[in-house]
Amino acid sequence: MKHFYLFSLSFGVLALFTACQVQAQDVTREKSAKLKTVLYFNPTVYPEIEEVKEPTYAAFFEAVGERVTRNRNYKMMRVETAFDFDSVQIPDLVQYCEMNTAAFAVVPKVKFFKVGFGKYVFSNQVIVSLKLYDSTGKLVAESDYDTYKKKARMLGSAENSIKIGTEGALKLIGQHLRKRKNTSISFSDH
Repeated sequence: MKHFYLFSLSFGVLALFTACQVQAQDVTREKSAKLKTVLYFNPTVYPEIEEVKEPTYAAFFEAVGERVTRNRNYKMMRVETAFDFDSVQIPDLVQYCEMNTAAFAVVPKVKFFKVGFGKYVFSNQVIVSLKLYDSTGKLVAESDYDTYKKKARMLGSAENSIKIGTEGALKLIGQHLRKRKNTSISFSDH
């Protein structure tokens, strides 16, 4: 009789544990189904200097990653391809969205320019431009953030300017989307 109670207790605990696991998996699946995937392409870098591209990509995606961790409504997917910012190939963009089941795609551009007098350069400034497309290739929002005009920064590294510019451009897109209120994505802080 003692073994029967031990067996019943063990079976009950196992059944309860299994039910909890199944419920947790359902909640996780439901939560991930609500998340919108946003593709982020490598930024177009101007001027095209090969040594600048990798640090630019790293700083850009670090800033985007920090932004994504603050907003749990969407998840970021990095695409190691750069689209020409000024002439985006819509069929290719739509194909990327379909292949990755993404709701949106962001095509960025980082333009470097220097501020200074003569041969003395005081700062590396950037203009970060973003275009947000939906999965059908329709342009949803566009923004530019000039670190020199907005923050009036004279000192600082180019990587820091890229992070500030990316954060600013994402905030501007978020403001634009909140005004429209007809899209299901927001880059606002939650």
